[in-house]
Amino acid sequence: MEKVPMTVAGFANLEAELQHRQRVERPRIIAAISEARAHGDLSENAEYHSAKEQQSHNEGRVVELESLIARAEVIDVTKLSGDTVKFGATVRLLDEETEDEKTWQIVGDSEADAKAGRISISSPIARALIGKKVGTVVEVNSPRGARTYEILDVRWG
Repeated sequence: MEKVPMTVAGFANLEAELQHRQRVERPRIIAAISEARAHGDLSENAEYHSAKEQQSHNEGRVVELESLIARAEVIDVTKLSGDTVKFGATVRLLDEETEDEKTWQIVGDSEADAKAGRISISSPIARALIGKKVGTVVEVNSPRGARTYEILDVRWG
């Protein structure tokens, strides 16, 4: 079974979502299905079909969350240090073309959120940064073409 790296916060978020889906969403959907059944003919009952679709989606996500949690390799980034980029690092970069600074934390696939400044360890930019030190210039091939970044800073926690 392949381990899935994730931060402590990412693991806690997965556990919280799983608990919510099992303890709140599942009972709510079961009640909606029961209520829709009470309306009679199921073949033309849109409420019933909608509730069954919600149930299918919820249960699929529960299975996915249980799998991720079981395979999690939780890494406490507050215990890491150094000036080499690795999983969990928060990296400040300078885009050499635009002179813009960007800051990204390298996290597990399931916790990536570019708008929040978290990129997946499997993303092109993270793969280009892993193993590099402060002051290194890296080239990243992205959907918008090749970009060149200088690593300005590496922080932990």
